[in-house]
Amino acid sequence: MQGPPQFTPPPPNKGMPTWLIVLLTAGLGGVFVVGILAVLAIYGVRKYIANAKQAEARNSLGQIAKDAAAEYESETISPGKPDGLCASASTSVPASASMVRGVKYQSAAGDWSVDASRGHAGFACLRFSMDAPQYYMYSYDAVGAKKAGDHFLARANGDLDGDGVMSSFWISGTITPGDVLSIAPQVSEKDPVE
Repeated sequence: MQGPPQFTPPPPNKGMPTWLIVLLTAGLGGVFVVGILAVLAIYGVRKYIANAKQAEARNSLGQIAKDAAAEYESETISPGKPDGLCASASTSVPASASMVRGVKYQSAAGDWSVDASRGHAGFACLRFSMDAPQYYMYSYDAVGAKKAGDHFLARANGDLDGDGVMSSFWISGTITPGDVLSIAPQVSEKDPVE
């Protein structure tokens, strides 16, 4: 005859305690969330910095357009002054797009006054210059000077990320049949984040 069954204790648990599994899962989840937030923050900061750099082009082209309009309208105030639009700038500032490829360019006063000897031409005629370092190469071209249909085009080209692909911003103005210089309502752009 057999005696009462003997109690055998369960074998010891060889896995991790439940509380440790929960703690590790929560910790890894927190690391994952913080990683996602960091990626979003980096993206947001980069976008903010790019927008700040693009503001240089938009503001500068807006000022060039205002200067072109002021110069065009001043013809009636100053007798003997050449009338009409300022003639095209002979060179861009800086002279080459490679000088703004992923870096700032510090222009000199002489860069903007190259056409001063030509009289009614270029940035010297517009009285436009920049003292601060710039991310963009600026150019100004005019076709004609004082009859309906004559126009100007001011451009800013840059390569903020240095990959060789240029961004373009531009604004234009056209003389209307009533001898009024009509400026485009906004700066146009192509590939602004390049």
